Amino acid sequence: MDVPEAAAACSRVVDEVGGAVVADREFLDRVTLGILARGHVLLEDVPGTGKTLSARSFAAALGLEFSRVQFTPDLLPSDVTGTNVFDERDGSFAFSPGPIFANVVLADEINRAPPKTQAALLEAMEEGQVTVDGETHELPKPFYVIATQNPVESEGAFPLPEAQLDRFTIKTAIGYPDDEGEVDLLRRRAGRVAQAPTVERVLDPDAVADLREVPETVRVDDDLLEYMASVARATRNDRRVDVGVSPRGTQRLFETARAAAVISDREFVTPDDVKRVAEPALAHRLVLTPDAAVNDADKRDVIADVLDRVAVPTVEAPEA
Repeated sequence: MDVPEAAAACSRVVDEVGGAVVADREFLDRVTLGILARGHVLLEDVPGTGKTLSARSFAAALGLEFSRVQFTPDLLPSDVTGTNVFDERDGSFAFSPGPIFANVVLADEINRAPPKTQAALLEAMEEGQVTVDGETHELPKPFYVIATQNPVESEGAFPLPEAQLDRFTIKTAIGYPDDEGEVDLLRRRAGRVAQAPTVERVLDPDAVADLREVPETVRVDDDLLEYMASVARATRNDRRVDVGVSPRGTQRLFETARAAAVISDREFVTPDDVKRVAEPALAHRLVLTPDAAVNDADKRDVIADVLDRVAVPTVEAPEA
């Protein structure tokens, strides 16, 4: 699969999901960025905006196996990863896979699970495997986590630590629909019997695997590499920031910028690609100083200010 074919495939997936989820194109593109960049996505928004429907719809459009885990304060790590079960017939233990053994896993309200259970996702998200009783089990490929959390309620919630947040390639939100969008939502509901809309399959697992390889072919000039590194370093020197973007974050910025170029049907990255993905790829990785937190500083504003300060290189399109 080449870049034009990948761009067309992404467009078809977004169009199909957009027929079920009332959300702007930017949100759908951001979730697609996570898929293309072979990362994971965190959706933070109030209840009822369509987070679960979005995850389920993307899985259906991609033709991938879907699994949903409802995180609760009493959820154990084994409830996610699976456990060894004793078989009385032959007196042996056999591994019983947990719900994480799927292509697209929805970790619903991830901030309601205790830290030990949240940590059970770390190895799976980073390594594509889980270890149970000392035995390692490979997860299906492709493997993709979409986690949701509610930023409003604090009772019975365990905020994600920075190490966990850093595992997510993209963090974004759906937001409330505008007037026209909410009316459109009601029209769609009036036109069907079932509450949840159906989504047709656009791709299959093999096509998704090929799709995720395409960003590796996208060219990134050296001055763009220096630009991304400068943006990351600038976050570490901002007076409002206690802990800036990690080297892992810099790599994720690089990967998402290449994915953004693919979605735009380009075989090379431009500064606009970097600016387009900087906020969803970097903002959640920042740790603000206590003074900045007290003054309600916004991490997205920090990224916007950094992009204004860092000099932008001039990139010329390659000759045909």
